[in-house]
Amino acid sequence: MEAAFMDSGTTVDKGENARLSSFVGAIAIADLVKTTLGPKGMDKILQRISENDQSVSVTNDGATILKSINLDNAAAKVLVDIARVQDEEVGDGTTSVAVLCGELLREAEDLINQRIHPQTIAEGWRLARKAAREALEASTVDNSGDEAKFREDLLRIARTTLSSKLVTYEKDHFATLAVDAVMRLRGSNNLDHIQVLKKAGGHMKDSYLEEGFLLDKKIGVGQPKRIENAKILLANTSMDTDKIKIYGSRVRVDSLNKVAEIEEAEKARMRQKCEKIIAHGCNVFINRQLIYNLPESIFTERGVMGIEHADFDGIERLAAVTGGEVVSTFDRPDLVTMGECDVIEEVMIGEDKVIRLGGCKSGEACSIVLRGASSHVLDEAERSLHDALCILTATVKDPRTIYGGGCTEVLMAQAIDRQVESTPGKKALAMASFARALRQLPAIVADNGGYDSAELVTQLRAAHASGKSSYGLDMYNGIIGDMHKLGVAEAFKSKLCVLMSASEAAEMILRVDDIIKCAPRAREGY
Repeated sequence: MEAAFMDSGTTVDKGENARLSSFVGAIAIADLVKTTLGPKGMDKILQRISENDQSVSVTNDGATILKSINLDNAAAKVLVDIARVQDEEVGDGTTSVAVLCGELLREAEDLINQRIHPQTIAEGWRLARKAAREALEASTVDNSGDEAKFREDLLRIARTTLSSKLVTYEKDHFATLAVDAVMRLRGSNNLDHIQVLKKAGGHMKDSYLEEGFLLDKKIGVGQPKRIENAKILLANTSMDTDKIKIYGSRVRVDSLNKVAEIEEAEKARMRQKCEKIIAHGCNVFINRQLIYNLPESIFTERGVMGIEHADFDGIERLAAVTGGEVVSTFDRPDLVTMGECDVIEEVMIGEDKVIRLGGCKSGEACSIVLRGASSHVLDEAERSLHDALCILTATVKDPRTIYGGGCTEVLMAQAIDRQVESTPGKKALAMASFARALRQLPAIVADNGGYDSAELVTQLRAAHASGKSSYGLDMYNGIIGDMHKLGVAEAFKSKLCVLMSASEAAEMILRVDDIIKCAPRAREGY
């Protein structure tokens, strides 16, 4: 009936078809990343197939995998979106949030086949989510009052996060790097002050933390290679010869002398600009754009270090760590705030020279130098380290921690099961399905390690029922163990975001009964 009132190109999927389409799309996406979950998860090769880009990346980061897929299914896009938000919010748990959402929808499909209304399921899920959150909050540990214990908590969280990454065999080393870098921030949590520099060559364990700021650029020819007590002028300005920049303009002259006069006038303007820059009293000039030969030679004569092409991210980060401002005009030196640092010098990393800024005005600044066999290894190591840094800064904001290894999932499922016994009506079936979906996470982690998931999860349930509430999966021995003794910890904020985001997204997909696809309106006359 509706089709009679709609433009051509508009289609409507109704009722069961719409719900089935949503479920199938979301579950397919969850199944795609399911095998990457946990410390024994597998990697995916992402290969781009456009004419201009044939690059390959190897990763098991859920957000990276999902962002690289072009999707046509609306529900699948919801899963990609919650993984992206999880990545931006806390950095870790991107795979978990997609998998939990998929498992909830798988359970919902069974309930709908039993003729239970979606609104009833959603109501039961909300009750289950509340019970799970209360159990999660009750299981937290907060050691922020004791600095030594809190640092140990951060190291445990970093090691747990890095266990499922490429750097798992050097996780102790990388966890120490990440914790040292975050502790230097002193609570500011501005990750711009932590620079990650990738240099191919060497081994991953050769990566190190540099207490300063590294800039992968070159110092101008003939200029000083080391300056102490640097006064840095940061700029985003054109340092090529000032040319007539009017499109389509031409200059006609009647002799070559006139051409020489024009060129000399251009050079005079550039000399004037350089004099204005030097008048600021700086001994280091860092520009976002190129510095051509003439201004470079002027800076060399005056003993000023010139560094060119510090791209936009680089110049903004330099402004943050040196305490300076990025300027574009140089007529009012009294209004310009210059950056400061104790020393700027050229250092070697492997076969490459980089510029080191030591003793920056912002003492929080540091650089992590990553070494590795290839660009693919370095890219994945950078993603792994980024996840660890994000989860650590989130933990500094909210210092509560919980046990990992599937411990909290079983704990939350147990709390829901207890409430199911006293809940009347069909809502209880929906609550039980929520508990089953939570228990699927440790089962998937065990399956990915090649272990008997049914055996391990039932052992884990029995251990929790007997009061061993800190027990989880020991994935290196294929048994259950005490997560406190094994040092497996996760951030409370990450697990809470996984629980809330996955259940809310699943509820939103569950409530869909129509999918309307509209073709874009055609422009008249085309």
